[in-house]
Amino acid sequence: MIQTIEKRLIDGGALTLEETLLLAATPHKEELYEAAHRITRHFMGDAFDTCSIINAKSGNCPEDCKWCAQSRHYATTIEKYGLLSPEVCAEQAQYNRRQGIGRFSLVASGRTASMAEIHRMAASYRAIKEKTDIKCCASLGLLSEEKLQILFDHGVTTYHCNMETAPSFFPTLCSTHTQDEKLDTIRAARRVGMRVCSGGIIGMGESMEQRIEFAFFLRSIDVYSIPINILQPIAGTPLEHTPPLTEEEYLTTVALFRLINPRAFLRFSGGRAQLSPEVQRKAIHIGINAAITGDLLTTTGSKAAEDMELARTCGMRVTNQTDWEVSYDH
Repeated sequence: MIQTIEKRLIDGGALTLEETLLLAATPHKEELYEAAHRITRHFMGDAFDTCSIINAKSGNCPEDCKWCAQSRHYATTIEKYGLLSPEVCAEQAQYNRRQGIGRFSLVASGRTASMAEIHRMAASYRAIKEKTDIKCCASLGLLSEEKLQILFDHGVTTYHCNMETAPSFFPTLCSTHTQDEKLDTIRAARRVGMRVCSGGIIGMGESMEQRIEFAFFLRSIDVYSIPINILQPIAGTPLEHTPPLTEEEYLTTVALFRLINPRAFLRFSGGRAQLSPEVQRKAIHIGINAAITGDLLTTTGSKAAEDMELARTCGMRVTNQTDWEVSYDH
């Protein structure tokens, strides 16, 4: 079965839901992992994309996302501060570019950004573009087309807005906004000319079937950069006692995401410090071909030099030439 599916994917076909459920249950995990490896190399080659982020505004978020330390609904020890200055943002962008990182994003807590905040961040992006050639991304919540156009005009080429989890599971984790509102932001970002990056968090109590549902959901909205975060339970949040994923659950999820989304950059993201070096290498072999590197928001990330060396030892080529070009139906 696995060989038949692999051949169909290479010939331009797609994986079905029924097939994916069977693959998730297969006892022959190594066969699944090797098939995902071959699909990765066939469609994506050995390119490995790197990006980094700065927490440009922290805490006091009015949303009630159960996984998040920045929500003001929960008593956590997260540091709280307003928007960082353009000078600080530009300095951090230069630091990341010197390490060979190809993309840099400003990330801000909150449901949305006010117009005043958008103009301040536009000044930050202008300062970044004056100082370095790093590609600019943004992750600023639910934005209108008008606000996204301002960011695009100041050099932001990719907008990040995580769908977070399966549509059937999302309402149990957040009640203050919907995935439809996130989709509106993604559509608006595409209309102004931005690429889109959207993934989520696994290990929040969802089933494997819901992880599969999530991967198909991302495929249905043509996402080609997919951050795969692993829940790192944070004291004070409703998910603080969530049991961790097993290594096999994680690796199987990566393999299935790859077979469902054969042309996507699957991105190491927050929470992966929980994984051993061996599991990280295995994940890259299976299908991970990108990483958010450096310090990741409210949890510890991974140093850029270590990530790049890890990718190289796994036979990957760290490159900045990894723009995902897709024709969208607007």
